[in-house]
Amino acid sequence: MTLSLYEATIPVFIQTFGHFSKFLDKGRAFADEKEIPHSDLLEARLYPDMAPLTAQVQRASDTARFAAVRVGQVEPVSMPDTESSFDELQARISKTVEFLKAVPPQAIDAGEDIPVALKTQRFSMDFKGKEYLLGFALPNFYFHVTTAYGILRHKGVPLGKVDFFGKG
Repeated sequence: MTLSLYEATIPVFIQTFGHFSKFLDKGRAFADEKEIPHSDLLEARLYPDMAPLTAQVQRASDTARFAAVRVGQVEPVSMPDTESSFDELQARISKTVEFLKAVPPQAIDAGEDIPVALKTQRFSMDFKGKEYLLGFALPNFYFHVTTAYGILRHKGVPLGKVDFFGKG
């Protein structure tokens, strides 16, 4: 049985955003129950030089969307990083999932060997499509989802591994 590049990435992003959305809801409910200002969670960081919870959601969204754009050669959708509430983060996740669901599987599969140049302020890397998706995009996506999970746990939100992976 062959696993396509699309199957290894886009449905994985979509499924994980579903779990991510649920553990953000648990964070909001925890803050409400404990009478903690939402901003205490939304602006929380694991370490002072790390990005806050809001940015972790934004980077996970960017990673998934740009993976489809770079490899699948699909039109990007603009999402400025302006979210500052749980509702806005949930809307971003929903918009990202909606975008990903519209990505044609054949577009991702056809991009296996497409050159992908990734340039940031800190580094520049060149990949082929498959290498970029499996060796950079997926790990980077999980880095940000895991960091968001870690921030919520650090602030006392009662999450467990089953929340990260979903309840089947």
